[in-house]
Amino acid sequence: MNTTTMKWLLQREFWEHKGAMFWAPAIVGALLVVLVGGTIGYGVANYGMPGHVTVNGRTFGGDSMHVLLSADLRTMIARIASSSYLATATPLLLVLSAVVFFYCLGALYDERRDRSILFWKSLPVSDPMTVLSKAATAMIVAPLIAIAIATVASLALLFIVCAAVGLQGMNMFGPVLASPDLYLGPLRLVALLPVYVVWALPTVGWLLLVSSWARTKPFLWAVGIPVVGLILMKWISTALLNFSGQELSLMPVAQDVVARLLSGVVPGIWYTYPGMPQPLQPTQFGVDGNSIVTSAYASLAGIDAWIGAAAGILMLFGAIRLRRWRDEG
Repeated sequence: MNTTTMKWLLQREFWEHKGAMFWAPAIVGALLVVLVGGTIGYGVANYGMPGHVTVNGRTFGGDSMHVLLSADLRTMIARIASSSYLATATPLLLVLSAVVFFYCLGALYDERRDRSILFWKSLPVSDPMTVLSKAATAMIVAPLIAIAIATVASLALLFIVCAAVGLQGMNMFGPVLASPDLYLGPLRLVALLPVYVVWALPTVGWLLLVSSWARTKPFLWAVGIPVVGLILMKWISTALLNFSGQELSLMPVAQDVVARLLSGVVPGIWYTYPGMPQPLQPTQFGVDGNSIVTSAYASLAGIDAWIGAAAGILMLFGAIRLRRWRDEG
């Protein structure tokens, strides 16, 4: 594979969809910082610190608030904040899910609709590289952009809180900046990217396949086919239950297939499947970030993840074949 050509194709995808991939999460992140940070700053500036603070089951308030200024408790609070500050960027992950879903849905359909496919096919770029560049944009480029923006927004909120607390006489900047979790948090998110790719492959493959053959309204086809199929299987299962007293044994499999086809691009979807270890392991210093990564990779030990990934690869191959022969608007 020509790496220069692939790099050029990825840049093309980014510039053509910069509004959805960069500006949408950036605007949501900015609103998050302004609204949440402004609320915190306004509350502390006008009403001061809370009258009571509870740390690991111990409540300090009133005359005992000065105890919170001890080095040990400040370090503990800093580690709790540093280990969980990225949770404030959860709305950006929801934006990422929507961006990736609709990007894949229109990636191959839009170029046929506006006839730009005729121009792109005149260039010395193969169909496999074009489709793979779109899949890589959805599963790697867009998540990396979202992670970067989420990190910036979360750090901004964390520092706003530290500044607000500092106005009340408690310096938290030093302990927070000295906490390893402050720097390891974004790296853990990046480390989850291979897991995201495996679990997103079925959805990305399905959406690109639909985008490559749908003549019109790809959203209705992409969502309607799995949902209608699931409804029909549910109706058959109910009929069997009424006549024979037994449900259709394939019903759980059908539900899993529909879920993998439509929700694989949601970050962390692997934690919702049965048998997955609990990702959030509370400790006296907040959430154990290593347990989140460990439990995510544990999801790859099951055959379900790899069956879905294989199906996604086959659907990508189908999208490549369809793009080669189907260029009508």
